[in-house]
Formats: sequence, C-alpha cells, structure tokens
Amino acid sequence: MRVALAQLNITVGDIDGNVTKLLDVLARVEADGADVVLFPELSITGYPPEDLLLKPGFVADNIKALNRVVRKTGSCTAIIGFAERTRGGALHNSACIARGGKRVGVYRKRHLPNTAVFDEERYFQEGRGGHKLWDIAGLRCGVSVCEDAWHAVDGPIARQGALGADVILNINASPYYAQRWKEREEVVRARALEAGAPVVYVNQVGGQDELVFDGGSMIMSASGELLARLRQFEEEVVVVDLDVAGGGAVTPPTMAPVCDPDEEVYNALVVGVRDYVHKNGFTDVVIALSGGIDSSLVAAVAVDAFGADHVHGISMPSRYSSEGSKSDAQILAEKLGIDDFRTIPIEPAHAAFVEMLRPSFGDRPPNVTDENLQSRIRGVVDMAFTNEKGWLTLTTGNKSELAVGYFTLYGDSAGAFAVIKDVFKTEVWRLSRYVNARAGREIIPEAVITKPPSAELRPEQQDTDSLPPYEVLDPILEAYVEQDRTRDEVVEAGHDPAIVDRVVRLVDLAEHKRKQTPPGTRVSPKAFGKDRRMPITNGYRR
Repeated sequence: MRVALAQLNITVGDIDGNVTKLLDVLARVEADGADVVLFPELSITGYPPEDLLLKPGFVADNIKALNRVVRKTGSCTAIIGFAERTRGGALHNSACIARGGKRVGVYRKRHLPNTAVFDEERYFQEGRGGHKLWDIAGLRCGVSVCEDAWHAVDGPIARQGALGADVILNINASPYYAQRWKEREEVVRARALEAGAPVVYVNQVGGQDELVFDGGSMIMSASGELLARLRQFEEEVVVVDLDVAGGGAVTPPTMAPVCDPDEEVYNALVVGVRDYVHKNGFTDVVIALSGGIDSSLVAAVAVDAFGADHVHGISMPSRYSSEGSKSDAQILAEKLGIDDFRTIPIEPAHAAFVEMLRPSFGDRPPNVTDENLQSRIRGVVDMAFTNEKGWLTLTTGNKSELAVGYFTLYGDSAGAFAVIKDVFKTEVWRLSRYVNARAGREIIPEAVITKPPSAELRPEQQDTDSLPPYEVLDPILEAYVEQDRTRDEVVEAGHDPAIVDRVVRLVDLAEHKRKQTPPGTRVSPKAFGKDRRMPITNGYRR
C-alpha cells in the first residue's frame, strides 16, 4: 500500500483555505500514485472549532466544502475529517472515506474526550453501530479518529483488528505538551499489537490560540516496531510504500529524529506565537525589553518566529531602572538584530501621575500603588504602539509569576499574547541557556541570566522580597497547579508547610487576575486558561 501522510497546519474556521490546502495535497499524492491519503481530524473545519459548531450555517458550509474535496478524488482514497450532521440532527466528529469522486463510507468517532482542553461532548454525539472495514487497494482497512486510539482491549481499533483488518488508519488533532510524543508512541504501539495490524497515525501541526499541535505522525508495525515518523512542528506531506504482507517495512526510510526536551518546548513557543499572530492577520510584534530574562527569552522566540525586521523593542526605564538593565536591553536587541529598538523613559508620565494623585493619596512614601503605576504606564505605551502601528503586543510574564499573582493587572499583563505564560521561571533560565547553546554564541547576555530577578519598581527590589526562591517555588506550583495536589498533599511530599501555605494562598487569591490575562502557548499538561479552570469565588482552602 502506498500511503500519503498529510501532516498539515490547518486553520480553524478557514474552510475555503483548508479545502484549497487539501485539494493541493490530493493532486500531489494522486500524481505520486498513492493508494490512500490521511488528512488530520476535522481538517475541513480546523480543530478545535468550538462554538462555531453551534452555528448551523458553519456546519452546512463544512459539508459543502467536504463535497468539493470528495468530487476531486480519483484512484487515491482520501480519509477526510469533517463535522457530520446526520438525518436525526446529531452532530458527529467524522472521517469521510472518499474515492472516485464519491463517498465510500463514513466513520463516526466513538470516544469523545471531555477532559483537560477538550470539550467534545458539548458539541458531538458518539458514533454507534457495528464496526466495519473498508477495501482500499485490496486491503481491509479500519478507520478511526484520534481519541479512539486511546481506548484499549474493546476499543474501536481492537475490534477492527478482530474483524481481520490488514491496516488501521487513524486521523488526529492531538495537542502538544512537553514530551507528549512518548505517550503517543506507546499508545499507538499498544493498539497495533492489539489489532495485529500496522497503524498509520496522522497528526496535525500548528498553533490554535493556546494550543500547539506538534505533528510527529507515524507508522507502527503489527509487532509494535516504529516504522516511520514525521518531523515535529513542521508541515509535511510524505508518501511511503508500506509492505503489509512483509511485516510492515516502509520505503523510502522515513524516520525523523525527535527534538530534545528544551528544543521541543522552544519550538512549541515559536510555532504558537507565530501562528497566533499570522493567522489573525498581523505581521509585527512589539515587546517591552526590560533587560530581564523573561523579556529576553520572549524576544528571542519572536525573532525566530517572525524575523528581526518584524520585532520591535521598547525600553521604558523608570527612576528605579538600573544602568545594567538598560544596557542589557540594548545589547540583547543588537545580538538579535532588532534594529527598531527605542528608549522611552516613563519618568515624565510617572511624575505626572504622582502629582495628579497627591491630593487624594497625600504625601506618603512610595508604595505598591506607586509600583503598579509604573507597570501600567508601560502597558499604556505598549498598547499605544499597537494602536498607532498595528503591532501586536507580546507580554513577558512567566508561569511562576502568573501563578502567584506577581504581575500588574492592566500593566505588564496587558497585551495580545503571553508567549511564556506556561513556562516556569526555572524553565525560563534553562531555555535561555538553550538559546545561546543553539546559536553557538551569546544571544541572551550572561549578565541577564545570572543576575537576581527584579521588577525594578522600587530601590534595590528583588523577586525574593515577595516570593520564595524560584527553585523552591516552582516544584510547589507544579504539584498544586499542574498535578492538582491539595495543600496537605504538597506538604506530605516534603515541602515546608509555612511556604506551602503562603504559596497556596497566593495562587488562590490571584485567580481573578489570571482570568484577565491574554492567551498563551500551552506546553505543560495543565496550563492556565483553556486547561485549568478554577472558580474565582472559591471557599476551598486546602
């Protein structure tokens, strides 16, 4: 069987654009003599389409678009993901099997994920009825959709194997988090062994709001041997010959290496911000460059995503900004090739606000109100450039700060996209060193990596004035936020009870602030936003 794996970057809602992409691929693989081409899950609508599915017109347009693709099929069978409305009015996440300009059949997804970032039960009904196989190139083929592969023993793939399937074809839109590829390979291996048949697994790539899809499409033999793997984070269309009768050999050899852990997370950040900006019709971004490590990493990601000519940096020093921070921001811009780097001191605005508020606040020493004023002035300047130039503002806060509320609402949190929103501070340091190691030279100045982190909103300020050291804080946050441990469970894991109490209180009190922050790329198993959804009004304190 000559198999085409169409690992595509699909855009949610861009039905015409998605169809154009599918038709282009279909023509190419037909010319290459492919017997079957697998497109990603919901490749007509994009994934996840969310409440677009509640619009009858959207569903109708997706079906019309599917028919356009079906009519263009020839000898190559196409497996196409679409939203199907059945006669009884039920909506299904389906795969259309098409050949020779006609629908050969339809498979309806049996298992609908409704945890983490998934809400499929809100929109779809489970597929029912007997399992069946389809004849493709003289082979009996089972078709399934994404989550169906995660159900063992009596799941759809095992049942198709029991019916005598020669090959299993599984289409996916499986979102990324760090090292997810390992889980997927084990799952696909288990299904291949259960079915006694090779599994062709196709995943999509690209960013969609908070989600990133990392590809890594693969072919697994009936004996559980990985036969082929496509690259992570890159759009690819690969045609291979799968020797089903001969044990599952694949030619030509197609085995892309996986990224190492830091490279993988960094690539996810690049893809996430690039697709968010470009798919929403923008080309340029603006970043407040403070001379700190967070803004430095965000700037490096942005330059890799858009090119230095499309990245604009603004240094906004205050009366408290150190000379080192100001010079570090300038050096970073030069090393990244950001030519449009400008300095706009905020002292005139800061002084004006202080004077304006003096009648109400009196002649008291500077306090937190004064600190937040500085951050909010910077947010106003950033957003002024968005209005004036049409550049999207990238915020620079990390997951540690977001978790404990160590940011200023309507200040440094103001912007369109939070690039490192799901990256703990300790990971920021590690990724910054990765940037330099990958380049083979210093991009992010060593002084930025090694100096104590500070918001520089008051004299001699350091983050540790307000927070535990990040090497202590981050493991507590990982347990409480990502692993959903209670306060007592975190303490039982060996953390200092007083510090845990302090951190838990900070996390809980900051919920209302986090709800007002921009979206950002998900790289962990549980991110703030679409993934972790806690009530703001919450009396549970354990």
